[in-house]
Amino acid sequence: MAGEYALFLGTVVVGAVAWLAVQRFAVYWRLRAFPGPFLGKFSKLWVAWGAATRRLNVEYQTLCEKYGPVVRIAQNDLITDDPEIIVRINAVRSPYTRSEFYASAKLDPSRDNILSTRDEVKHQALRQKMASGYSGKDNPALEPGIDKHILNLINLINAKYLSTSSSFRPLDFGRKAHYLTLDLISEIAFGEAFGDITEDRDVHEYIQMIEEKVGAMVWVTVFPGLNKILQIPWIARAVMPSDKDEIGMGKVMGVAKRVVAERFGPDKKVREDMLGSFIRRGLTQEEVYSESLLQIIAGSDTTATALRATILYVITNPRVHAALRREIDAFLSQNPPADPASVIPDAAARTLPYLHACIREGLRMNPPIPALLSKKVPPEGDTINGVFVPGGTGIGCCSFGIQRNKAAFGEDSNIFRPERWLEARGADAQRMERTADLVFGSGKFQCLGKSVAMIELRKILFELVARFDLAIVDPTKPWKSENMGFFLQSEMFIRASTR
Repeated sequence: MAGEYALFLGTVVVGAVAWLAVQRFAVYWRLRAFPGPFLGKFSKLWVAWGAATRRLNVEYQTLCEKYGPVVRIAQNDLITDDPEIIVRINAVRSPYTRSEFYASAKLDPSRDNILSTRDEVKHQALRQKMASGYSGKDNPALEPGIDKHILNLINLINAKYLSTSSSFRPLDFGRKAHYLTLDLISEIAFGEAFGDITEDRDVHEYIQMIEEKVGAMVWVTVFPGLNKILQIPWIARAVMPSDKDEIGMGKVMGVAKRVVAERFGPDKKVREDMLGSFIRRGLTQEEVYSESLLQIIAGSDTTATALRATILYVITNPRVHAALRREIDAFLSQNPPADPASVIPDAAARTLPYLHACIREGLRMNPPIPALLSKKVPPEGDTINGVFVPGGTGIGCCSFGIQRNKAAFGEDSNIFRPERWLEARGADAQRMERTADLVFGSGKFQCLGKSVAMIELRKILFELVARFDLAIVDPTKPWKSENMGFFLQSEMFIRASTR
């Protein structure tokens, strides 16, 4: 009897091993034509390892440099650093759709937003309703609101962080950049700023929450199926933020819920701002709530990253710093501001070619969204670079590799050189523009917040360079920058003094 049981147990084990082997072979066989790391041929372990290194952007770029323009990183996922492939995938009439990756963008596991929704019809309808609000057409207070918070930053530097020959007051620009962008986007999204810059602290402990929870958050991006588990009511109550919380994301949710509720009902507040635009264009109260929350994360973290990187590259390149100063000083000598406390109008900032070139180059050198943002191959499959790709495969964007593309940017593509934007002509200029614009997505997946982000970057860079002498305190350690699909950047200490 014991022998029969052992034989049965052995048969079950052998069968299970054989079934697992066949399954893994089938997984491998599906995308066998594409090279990549060994772990990526059978599982998502390579992506998990890459995230654990906290330098996922570098790992993706290194893979593409090693294996070529299309690389297999998981059993059903590819990544590419070929800008032409991404442009085609993102085209308005492309049959590609968003992959399961986007499930991780749900701030509330039970509710989609414009970034997380994979329903093409719903996504397009939301874009059409929200476009005017983001563009500023329905929001006359957009630019004055931005100016107010830039002046708050300038006043903070002058009051607390201005160094002299006899007094050194290091400015942690990594932190202050995030304070500023949180105030800017909360003003835009809610009509009331968090007050981080004016109070010089993480008022709602939102930044602290992001830094503490990022390890858990990243696993939802690597394994989107976890989002379904988080939707289980008792699990959601135990681990997810609540609008009743006093700090962190829960506090932000509470603010959003209150502000949005004020815009609906019999005694509703009617304002000509971004929320007002969304409501006039037909978004429901639930949709406005979801989108306002998304704005806080998507609009603050990414713009802060872009601002830090651009400032870092400018002030650590003396030739660039001097050239930008000359352009700004020449502009101010011909257009002296009537009020020293005013901020340059965006219409004027747009006329400064070197300022614009520095921003484009900063975004190129350090794309603020290095996550995969994978799109799903249509059911009938597709042919990429002469190789058939089965339907349902995810194809992600290697943003750092794309923005170092030598065909688009030249042999010195790894160097911060704003002049390339002034030198390019004709087809070369068009190729550079098309490739660099992928920082904000393209086609039907282009970021709606692009215009707002560019207004903020132009104004902030102009005013900081015009008003202050800025220098990195320790050039050997300019900042602490980590990446797990999005950036955590801190300890960017700058010496700021009056010009």
